[in-house]
Amino acid sequence: MAEHTVKAFDEDITRLRGLIAEMGGLAEVALQEALDALVRGDEDLGSQIVARDKKIDALEMEVDKLAVRVIALRAPMADDLREVIAALKIAGVVERIGDYSKNIAKRVGAIEDRKRFEPLTLLPAMGELAAEMVHDVLTAYAARDPELAREVIAADNKVDAFYDSIFRNLVSHMVENPSTISSAAQLLFVARNIERIGDHATNVAEMVHFAATGTYPPDHDD
Repeated sequence: MAEHTVKAFDEDITRLRGLIAEMGGLAEVALQEALDALVRGDEDLGSQIVARDKKIDALEMEVDKLAVRVIALRAPMADDLREVIAALKIAGVVERIGDYSKNIAKRVGAIEDRKRFEPLTLLPAMGELAAEMVHDVLTAYAARDPELAREVIAADNKVDAFYDSIFRNLVSHMVENPSTISSAAQLLFVARNIERIGDHATNVAEMVHFAATGTYPPDHDD
């Protein structure tokens, strides 16, 4: 009976990890495609990204149900409980990353004069940094790698610095080109969403570190 219980629990954990990996993959693609759609003005792709977000939401609900079932039926303790709680929290954060990508996709049709809008060219580089954080933190989760999780946390400083630079650039652009204020405001919103994706990747990294070691990363202020 004990062996059966352990095997069943392992299968549940494997399933949880698989669901989160699937969520993360969808969220990662959504961010990259949202930025591509924004730069090219591809409203059809933007609409597809918005529609696909429902799949991420559905996967989060599946994680929630499975995690609750595992806790209720398996009564995990110590490391096992930490694993389940981390999966539950991480799924919620990944869902939010998907939401931010969806928000970016919704702005695709709101940018005017793309060819003359130089600040628009800065966002993909910032987005690439955030996308790398998401990719690396999912890798850290799959490998239970606390060291990689700490690297993800450190990378958030680069995303924050990029956001500050883009913010100043866009404000200057609005002052020099008043006719672009509406589009620039939309891009500020996009930049803020990318910055928040970096923050959420950092949150996942902290949970990965906790799940792997039982401690939160040292010298990191929330």
